[in-house]
Amino acid sequence: MEKKENKSVRRIIIVVSILIPFIVAALFSVKVKGVDLGFLPPIYVSINAVTSVLLVAALMAVKKKKFELHERLMKLSMLCTLLFLIGYIAYHITSDTSVFGDINHDGIRDDVEKATIGSSLYVYLFFLLTHITLTPFITPLVLFAYLFAHEKNNKMHKKIGKIAWPIWFYIAVSGVIVYLMNMPYYL
Repeated sequence: MEKKENKSVRRIIIVVSILIPFIVAALFSVKVKGVDLGFLPPIYVSINAVTSVLLVAALMAVKKKKFELHERLMKLSMLCTLLFLIGYIAYHITSDTSVFGDINHDGIRDDVEKATIGSSLYVYLFFLLTHITLTPFITPLVLFAYLFAHEKNNKMHKKIGKIAWPIWFYIAVSGVIVYLMNMPYYL
């Protein structure tokens, strides 16, 4: 019975992992007018920062063989990531996207603004594009790592965890960097 349940869980993980990026992308075309959630970015970015700290603490816990603490910290990291995602989506369906370097907030980065921000645009784009590119991969990695831990398949949990952890950590940290770099240009 358990093998059949685990097969179903694996299918659910795959479906969820495919659907989430498409749903998030589709929601970028949705705009809810009349709702001001402009207060959310500092909150969800703080949650991302907390996630990165929790991930480091979880890594330290597992290296010290404190497996129960590791498990609690990883579950908390997953919850924080979910809360981040909810806040991120809520903000973006109610607000216009800011343009990095758009000093006058007209939605266009003109030549004067480009000259003002200089090469920081390339640094920003590096972090933004790598962040966006890696994000779809983290859901299946984290969920399968969690499933393997739940199944007590430590070999596979460790194997997937060694891939998932640095990607998840990078996504959390780069999200904070992107926000901090773009903060002056929020509307």
